[in-house]
Order: sequence, then C-alpha cells, then structure tokens
Amino acid sequence: MSDRFNQWAQAIQLDIEKALSHYLPEEAGSPGQLGLLNQAMRYAVLNGGKRIRPLLVFAAGRLFDAPDTVLMPVACAVEMVHAYSLVHDDMPCMDNDVLRRGKPTVHVQFGEAMALLAGDALQAQAFAVLANAGGDASRNVARTRILAEAAGPAGMCGGQAIDLASIGTTLSYDELEQMDRLKTGAILKAAVLLGALSGRQSPDNRALEALEAYARALGLAYQVVDDILDVTEDTERLGKTAGKDARDDKPTYVSLLGLQESRQLAETLCRQAHDALGPFSAEAQRLHDIADLVVYRKK
Repeated sequence: MSDRFNQWAQAIQLDIEKALSHYLPEEAGSPGQLGLLNQAMRYAVLNGGKRIRPLLVFAAGRLFDAPDTVLMPVACAVEMVHAYSLVHDDMPCMDNDVLRRGKPTVHVQFGEAMALLAGDALQAQAFAVLANAGGDASRNVARTRILAEAAGPAGMCGGQAIDLASIGTTLSYDELEQMDRLKTGAILKAAVLLGALSGRQSPDNRALEALEAYARALGLAYQVVDDILDVTEDTERLGKTAGKDARDDKPTYVSLLGLQESRQLAETLCRQAHDALGPFSAEAQRLHDIADLVVYRKK
C-alpha cells in the first residue's frame, strides 16, 4: 500500500468519524435513560474501528463519479449496521466477549438491556440516514434493499445463527464458507455495491459482476485473516480477546485447515480479489489497496 493510499484512507476515516458523530443522537441534553441510550450508541460507534466498510463505499463510488454528499451518509449507514452487529455479537447470549476495540464491550459498560437497545437503535438510525442520502427514488430503494438483505437472514443474522449452532461441531469447508459469506462477507459486499450505486454514472452488468466477484473474495479473505489473527496476535494488539475462538470450540479456518494452509488461502483470495478488478482502469487502485489492507493487516 502506498503513502498516497494511506493518506486517502486516513482522510476518509477522519471525515467518517465527524459524520458519524453528526448522525448519532447527542447524549447531552437528553433526559435520564434516553441520554444513556444515546451515550451507549455513541460509545459503540465512535473512536474505534478500521472503517473498512466506509472505505469500500468511497472506493467503489469513485469508479462511478459518486459525490461525497451521497457517499458519506451511505458509508455511515453501513458502519452503523456493522457497529450494531458487534454490540449484539458481544453479548452473553451470543459470543459473550468483554473487550472490543480495546475497551469494555457495550453490555459490560452499560448493561445487557441497554446494549440490546443500543444495537436496535443503531440499526434503525442506519436506515434513517440511508433514506436521506440523496439521489433518485429508484436508487434509494435499491440501496435500502441491499443493506437490509445484507443485515438480515440472508446475511449477517443468518450467518450468526449458523455460527451459534456450530459451536462444538466440525464443519466442512463448504459449510464454513457459507457461514462466513453470510456473517462477514454480506456486509462487505453491500458496502461495495452501495458505493457503486451512488454514482452519477450507472454501473453496467459487467461492472456489477466484477465488483461482486471482488467483494466475495474480499469478504471471505477478511474472515480467514480474522481466524488467523485470533491465534497469532495478542489481546492488546487485537483490541479484543485473543484465542477466544479456540476456547469456545468454534469452527474456524485455522481449526479446519491449519495455520499455514489458512495463510495460503488468504493469499489466494487476495489474488482473486485483485483479478476480479480487471475490467476497471487504474481508478480501481483504491479497491486493490483495500484488499491488501484486509489480508496483510495485523489486527
């Protein structure tokens, strides 16, 4: 990854942080429990995270001349859905984790009931922001459908259901891939497509197929690398509890394939993501760089 990409990514990350703060309800001035709910929402979203999904929105949007005034709310909506999923995944009834992004998880900080409400509210707020992103009505409907499907039973929720049912079992490679394409890959794919559908130009079928292929490879690579980092990095670097997958007896690529073969799989998926971008010009370089960022990250 070049210095130019790093500068671009850091600028987007700073702008996203400001925009998220704007779109989230203020805790100051809200009475009692409402103020606490607003505080929990802001705690879950702000001051943390790699913002990979917003970066994908902006990188894909640039291919089709998408204005920042549309990309920003779209990117924030995706990040809010991602944040809500983390809040719920960390709860005792799910993965029961106490650390996220280097700080106590939302249910540890605010209690389980407030964490549940904060996640619900973040999902609702995401769609409120998305509805006001701008563009024609057909684009708004298409974007809403894409994000809803990525978050629902055909996406994150479905993948999490499979994940919970798989604890203590051995999945085949195909079963593990299906789970992770839903749980992790669906929202990454949505980020790419939402960016593309926010442009002044409309992507043709060939472009959409290429972006979907890129996103499928990237989404799976993201989870493979997550599984690798869980056994190779420590809690301080990860910002979440290291080694938890093995302790919880959850099926992962490392438990199924071994560490070395999992690393080779991540490399293969990275090449597939790069190859999928063949139809695009050098303007797709940021998508190439994000693929490298995902696969070669250390946390």
